[in-house]
Amino acid sequence: MTRLLTLSDAVATHARLQPHKMGGRDSRRSLSYRAWDRRASRLASALLDLGLAPGDRVALLAYNCLEWLELYVALARAGLVAVPINFRLTGPEVAYIASHAEAAALIAGDEFCSLVDSVRELTGLGQGRCIAIPSGADGARVPSGWLGYEALMAQGDEARVFPPVEPESMSALMYTSGTTGRPKGAIRSHAGSSLIALATALEMGFTRDDKALLVMPLCHANSLYFGSTFIQLGATIVVDDRRSFDAEALVATLSKDRITFTSLVPTHYIMVQALPEDVKRRYDVTSVGKLMISSAPARRDTKLGILAYFSNGKLHELYGSTEHGWVTLLRPEEQLAKLGSVGREWAGSGAIRLLDEQGHEVPDGEVGELYSRTAYVFDGYWRNPEKTTEAFRGDWCTVGDMARRDEDGYIWLVDRKSNMIITGGENVYPSEVEGVLGAHPKVKDVAVVGLPHEKWGESVHAVVVLHEGQTADAADLRAWCRERLAGFKCPTALSFILDADMPRTGTGKILHRVLRTRLLG
Repeated sequence: MTRLLTLSDAVATHARLQPHKMGGRDSRRSLSYRAWDRRASRLASALLDLGLAPGDRVALLAYNCLEWLELYVALARAGLVAVPINFRLTGPEVAYIASHAEAAALIAGDEFCSLVDSVRELTGLGQGRCIAIPSGADGARVPSGWLGYEALMAQGDEARVFPPVEPESMSALMYTSGTTGRPKGAIRSHAGSSLIALATALEMGFTRDDKALLVMPLCHANSLYFGSTFIQLGATIVVDDRRSFDAEALVATLSKDRITFTSLVPTHYIMVQALPEDVKRRYDVTSVGKLMISSAPARRDTKLGILAYFSNGKLHELYGSTEHGWVTLLRPEEQLAKLGSVGREWAGSGAIRLLDEQGHEVPDGEVGELYSRTAYVFDGYWRNPEKTTEAFRGDWCTVGDMARRDEDGYIWLVDRKSNMIITGGENVYPSEVEGVLGAHPKVKDVAVVGLPHEKWGESVHAVVVLHEGQTADAADLRAWCRERLAGFKCPTALSFILDADMPRTGTGKILHRVLRTRLLG
């Protein structure tokens, strides 16, 4: 059997090869590879001593912090499965994921302990299985009924010998929303994690001398995949642990730490470009040699601004998903010539097929559903065989994106995951928001679409049909949503129309594209 290095193996290797090199840091502390390796062993040992067994799922809920890096490695070492949860979710959303994953334990930043406690009975987690990561430097904030992260780690055995983890076993269960409105758990293996890291290093030309700044949430695939790459290489990772994005703080970190790579969404780059010129001149960002932009289309002026400010930076744009991994890449020399395209195949991504409803390949220029065959594709959806079957045609995987290919082989996305909205780098699925608004007693029908937004890429717009004789205002409906959905999913604007004016197919299905065109007109 082929043996691939897990994240645990990689850290252990670099603890021997370069023990004193800084592996990672955030604003509170730094971690050499030797210290990282030792702390991972203690944490893995302590978790197993709680009664957890290899294969058990452990939910993770925290803002960006260095502990994320420790946890991904420690869980891999113990054979446990990471279940990262988006910190923007509400209590019921968190509870659903923890319960659906059948999480045996939950590790959360102490800022989220009260939220978890408010839905504890829905998670299925008992006493002694919730662990708090302290946000304060003194490590004293451990709520009642919770175990302390550092205290638990101190009980672990640094010298413990752990059995090897099979490459095909599950490393992470990553929840991604679906068109039904309920999140789906995408199963990622250790082998897939290793292969995507190797492919990323090959395609991007990364080495152990690189220093990466991870700004995207570490609960997201973007930071996990890039973070895995730098761990495998033995490079240095700087974690941006600010609670909200700060453009000047970003460029200050790039300058101070001599960062060589970062991955951002268009919104971040737009905010950097909006900084006063005297502020931008204050920081030296010439160390940045590679940049990634993803999650939403970027305008020509945005890309030109990136290239002007980061004078040594080579800009890349990728398309991928939690399920696929990376699929396509628009390389630096192609950024303006193929503006709007997501590029061609990523190294190691295998091949791409665009298929019609009968499974036949469509000619160049025509729209088809995008399928890819990658070496690091996910292993299906947790406890959801129906959706797993829908995602595959043999070895070929799809997440429902529609695209066309031009005569040069470049891929152009046409629709995103059944009208998915991407706002500020976060995915919003209209059906989920529609389900919440549709539950309001005054609402008869609703459709949610994404509209272009200069700063966030897209904004969430709801078009509402009220029951006959009912009246409601937008503020009340937005408040209804805020009680039930993460903030980024809530509509920023609402329109009210008559039922007869809602565009539909012959079978009654709402035509979101037609509605969006009307709103833009």
